[in-house]
Amino acid sequence: MKFAIIADIHGNWEAFQVVLADAKEQRVTHYACLGDVVGYNANPKECLDLVREMNIPCVKGNHDEYCSSEDQLEGFNPAAAEAVNWTRKQLTADDRQWLRDLKYSRMVTHFTIVHATLDGPQRWGYVFDKLAAAASFTYQNTALCFFGHTHVPVAFVKDSVVRGGTYSKFKIEPGKKYFINVGAVGQPRDNNPKAAYVVFDSTEGTIELRRLEYDIPAAQKKIRAAGLPERLAERLAYGR
Repeated sequence: MKFAIIADIHGNWEAFQVVLADAKEQRVTHYACLGDVVGYNANPKECLDLVREMNIPCVKGNHDEYCSSEDQLEGFNPAAAEAVNWTRKQLTADDRQWLRDLKYSRMVTHFTIVHATLDGPQRWGYVFDKLAAAASFTYQNTALCFFGHTHVPVAFVKDSVVRGGTYSKFKIEPGKKYFINVGAVGQPRDNNPKAAYVVFDSTEGTIELRRLEYDIPAAQKKIRAAGLPERLAERLAYGR
């Protein structure tokens, strides 16, 4: 089986289409989504409709939660709050219910998917370092778990200790646990503006990070036309 593991689409239709086209070229047979289908970019409804149509395993991200509720956005930075409020208006009641019904983590065949952390998936903690990864490893019952949320691809490995670092392609070794961030489809933040996702070949036991160019100016134009904050358009070009 060959899985495309996607995360943090964030309503970026242009990036999402390029990722799906590449996954098809890679002869992917299955998909899994790590959440944050909506938020920030200008096509939340279209991206959500497609994820739902694909009927793929999906977990809830923090923006999926915010955009499907009516809660006050206390403590948000103004750009994020404005994007959430705008996105709420683009979604139907059925869309919002579908997002609310998503689980925070779940099993897919023999691996786990979560948006943020395994030790407190509903608290939306960030895993940037080995210490934070160690907390999730404590709750990881499968050899492999994929996560998102930080928009920064990194692989953490636990054998006797926890190690971590960037990656492009590697082979899974028996007896080790892996906690892998697949990067972001719709808003990369590792200073690389290319859309990111992972191809997991369970037959070969390999993990490959894919980076793809997409039509950033088109996505930026839509953000500006929607009246969303300029910063959301600008950051796409810089990947941060």
